[in-house]
Amino acid sequence: MIEIYMEVGPAYGRDYKNQKDVKADWAAGKDFQILDIAYGGRYISKPEADAAGFRVIVRYAAMRKVVAV
Repeated sequence: MIEIYMEVGPAYGRDYKNQKDVKADWAAGKDFQILDIAYGGRYISKPEADAAGFRVIVRYAAMRKVVAV
């Protein structure tokens, strides 16, 4: 099976200083903004990503750091 990766960033002006906070908000189902130009900045959350079978990478700390969730 082919894994599809999606890169997202915090939504609604949020940002994070550490991976722990990113992972906690992702697990809580908060919205993140899709960074892929094809999706035009749409929002996605963990339940939606899981249902679609996406592997997600989150950019944080002013988009300078990444973490897989």
